[in-house]
Amino acid sequence: MWDPEQYLRHSGPRLRPLLDLLAHVPDDLPGSPRPRIADLGCGPGGPSEALAARWPGAHITGYDSSPQMLAEAAAHTRPGRLDFAHADLAHWRPDPDERFGLLFSNAALHWVPGHPEAFADWIGALPAGGVLAFQVPGNFDAPTHTLLAELRGSPRWRARLGEPARTHPVLDPAGYAALLAPLGPHGCDVDAWETTYLHRLTGPDPVLDWTKGSTLRPVLARLKDDPAARDAFLAEYAAALRDAYPPGPDGVTAFPFRRVFVIAVRR
Repeated sequence: MWDPEQYLRHSGPRLRPLLDLLAHVPDDLPGSPRPRIADLGCGPGGPSEALAARWPGAHITGYDSSPQMLAEAAAHTRPGRLDFAHADLAHWRPDPDERFGLLFSNAALHWVPGHPEAFADWIGALPAGGVLAFQVPGNFDAPTHTLLAELRGSPRWRARLGEPARTHPVLDPAGYAALLAPLGPHGCDVDAWETTYLHRLTGPDPVLDWTKGSTLRPVLARLKDDPAARDAFLAEYAAALRDAYPPGPDGVTAFPFRRVFVIAVRR
């Protein structure tokens, strides 16, 4: 489903939330003789480099379910320091023999239905001082998503694309904090917050171009064998997005993007 090249077209703005999340993770991670880190939903591998730079002595494994993303990530492999493996995050659980000190996930868990159900196992596998840190988009009420849902549900496309999900796949900061705080034998210290970024995009239909790397992937996958239908759908969606996100007089399109951040440290 994933296209690493398309995803990386907006790599700068996509990297900003990762760095902001990373800045709030404690420096000292448990782990002897060196910390063990899991990057859950590592994508094309470049973001995992930020973890390697922050903890140069750690052994980091990036996990992803996309063969395309893992093929791209392989170029970042450093034997004994940074490697990558296939995993479905809906079913992934830490190996008790690994004793991860940090479970880190950047913009991935919203693709995992029911991901909060894994938190008890993930926190339970961490040692004292171990950290679960993640950020997820919180923009599911934004026009990018509401317009896409309306179009998918329209008579022309409903049978072809199916009804979109009617529930949001993520919680707000308070919801995540309430779930994580009591987990583990002695609970967790939780820091949860949200930030709305204002990305300034340029070029023709820049918001459409952004969504082609993420939000639109399920639709594009369903239409991949019918280029004419794909182009017709994209034309309708692009027109709706231009109305919702018009460029300013300078040609720059302002694109607000809300994200939810959570850090839970096991006591």
